[in-house]
Amino acid sequence: MHIQNLQNIGLLETMSKFWSDIVNRLTPYTPGEQPKDNILLKLNTNENPYSPSTRVLDAIKLKVIESLKLYPDPESDDLKITLANHYSLSKSNIFVGNGSDEILAFIFLALLKKEAPVLFPDITYSFYPAYCSLYDIEYTRIPLDKKFNINLKDYLINNGGIIFPNPNAPTGIPKKIVDIENLLKLNQESVVVVDEAYVDFGTDSAITLVNKYKNLVITQSFSKSRSLAGMRLGCAFADENLINALNRVKNSFNSYPIDRLAQAAGIEAIKDLKYFNLTTTKIIKARTFLEKELLSMDFETLPSGANFIFTKHKSKDAIIIVKKLRELGVLVRHFEKPERISQYLRVTIGAMEDMHKLVSILKQII
Repeated sequence: MHIQNLQNIGLLETMSKFWSDIVNRLTPYTPGEQPKDNILLKLNTNENPYSPSTRVLDAIKLKVIESLKLYPDPESDDLKITLANHYSLSKSNIFVGNGSDEILAFIFLALLKKEAPVLFPDITYSFYPAYCSLYDIEYTRIPLDKKFNINLKDYLINNGGIIFPNPNAPTGIPKKIVDIENLLKLNQESVVVVDEAYVDFGTDSAITLVNKYKNLVITQSFSKSRSLAGMRLGCAFADENLINALNRVKNSFNSYPIDRLAQAAGIEAIKDLKYFNLTTTKIIKARTFLEKELLSMDFETLPSGANFIFTKHKSKDAIIIVKKLRELGVLVRHFEKPERISQYLRVTIGAMEDMHKLVSILKQII
């Protein structure tokens, strides 16, 4: 063993003796790589290839000049009103936070920390078990079926809450609203959280069910379809009683969570519906193009309702493809675990010209 490794182990042991027990037990979430070197195509973190609209940028510039010396509105009322008007809800049905990940963290603590286990898919967003570990919440993974679908009938067992993305990540496969509503009808004693981070790329939102079911929480993100990944802004929709629980956690943690720039950007991103429709339509068209091209190269791609696809080659090893893509300046996401998905690649859908470049590079490799 190298001397440097011995030194690192010694340093870790010294640090860990000062840590709380829960920190020693944590397995943190690993985000997608944010490279500092020159990359031709960055298709590994599901960002939007298009910049925010000019209305958003103008609103940010105005706030920079106008009022950064002042604290932001702690309730983000104008942003909540904008969201309420857009989705035909009440302001009391809306919660906002620093990205949907922060909101999910509040949800796990406020609504899912119960005696019975939380249920979520065995192949899904890997932050869910990380939150459970952080908050010491029991959980049970429910296996996807052989075609990687979430079977919501499998969730009709004793639980302290249910959470799943729609569409699921990293598979991209969406669920129908009728299936989600059936789960809500049959599971009324615990909270059901539908994580809609990718919903705007061809999946139907369950927001229409918020006023009908008092145990439903919907989370969404401004990072994907609204081109604001760098701003960190998310929102949740639920019955007022559940929103009050989230506010109690938020106000015990950070009473000024959403800064002035994010509030201004979020408002205009919601209002500029023309730009939203333009960019999401372009991404859906680029996804359709890529799926067709991958099929011609012997890739098997799962049906996607997201701004990414989950695909594997029929004969080429995924690790070799990832390595060769990296050598040619292309980043995609690869999950070595669980074994069922170790041959799949998750590829972010970029602009159409990006997808043409990717296809050309893949043809060189394959």
